[in-house]
Amino acid sequence: MNPQSLDRPIVLKGGRVLSTGAKAPELLEIEIGTDGRIARVGAALAVGESHQKIELGGKLVVAGLVDMHQHLDKSRTRRLVQNQTGDIPGALAGYQAFAATVTKEGILSRAARTLEACLACGTVAIRSHTNIDPDTRTRGVEAMIEFRERHAQRMTVQVVAHVTSGATRMHDAARNWLLAAIDMGADVLGGVPFISDKPIAFLDMVFALSSKSGLPLDLHIDEHLNADKLLFEPLAERTEALGMQNRVVASHSSALSALGPVAAARIIERLARAGIAVVTLPAANLFLQGRDADSLPPRGLTRVPELLAAGVRVAAGSDNIQDPFVPTGSGDMLEIARWTLLSAHLGLTDVAKAYELVSSSPAAIMGLGKDWGVHKGARADLLITDAEDQEDLVASGSLNRAVMVGGRLVSGRLQ
Repeated sequence: MNPQSLDRPIVLKGGRVLSTGAKAPELLEIEIGTDGRIARVGAALAVGESHQKIELGGKLVVAGLVDMHQHLDKSRTRRLVQNQTGDIPGALAGYQAFAATVTKEGILSRAARTLEACLACGTVAIRSHTNIDPDTRTRGVEAMIEFRERHAQRMTVQVVAHVTSGATRMHDAARNWLLAAIDMGADVLGGVPFISDKPIAFLDMVFALSSKSGLPLDLHIDEHLNADKLLFEPLAERTEALGMQNRVVASHSSALSALGPVAAARIIERLARAGIAVVTLPAANLFLQGRDADSLPPRGLTRVPELLAAGVRVAAGSDNIQDPFVPTGSGDMLEIARWTLLSAHLGLTDVAKAYELVSSSPAAIMGLGKDWGVHKGARADLLITDAEDQEDLVASGSLNRAVMVGGRLVSGRLQ
């Protein structure tokens, strides 16, 4: 996203700034150039009379939050789609019945409502997994690419061409639909190999297309708790064989929690060695998983503490917002950080780590690079609140939020 030019440069004064790489906020000023990027970060910056000066009065300034796993195309279909059983098969069946009626206008309208909610909560970048199925084919991808361009000045959106439902069992058609999505301008390739009739062949197909196109791969590698149905090893093998380290994401990875500690540790070490990132989706896993358990229903999440300890890059995402997979969702990534901290059994001293799961970690995994953060050259995509620090953002939240994208105030108020 290239921000529009500002009328004049800006200096944010009197803020407590969490600059890139810092462990705690400091009293610093931020100069934003007319290109919408951060020109300088420092104490008592000398600026000219042409600058617009904004006094923050001690507010906390952090880089905008990042949601690297959403389904904007399905967002806000809760009242339109049934999930009779409340689990994954029920959600898939319900949405498949609805898919034939999906229109571009409906996708764009519902997704825009969710984008505004996310933006108001401080999210500045979203990776959206967009259905390719036998009914919608590439209509959703086409709609979301239009959506990405339409909202480019307000949100960085990455579109994942996501092969799901019956398309996972239509290998030739799925390949052609993915090729069409690549030509349209999809940012990432993805899909659901665990529901395919031939999951290994499905992996081979998407890896081949990813390698040839140069697009990264973000797969729903599982969304179940069956320890006998694992795809981690073939995922790692193909990642290494094709030299795709640090370009592959295993979303959900719930089945790791169904393994004993020794077997899980072996797989986690394998993921770390292959440079495969993991995205945990607490809202969906808590809602959909374990409904068939007679007692002690599982939480359904992956092994977040163990993955982090092994050096695997981990992020947390919203997944679905108000649809048959997750009937709730506010678009607040701080809420997702909170849920991850609690449901994944992170520790009392891991609040800052939970914050990283919705900020610096997904920004790195999504390849936002030096564009994201609070440092010279980064886009001025900022969240400004009355919180004490990043830990307080997760622990307490903040009702008073102002959001800048490219140096422009897009939500909330500043003095």
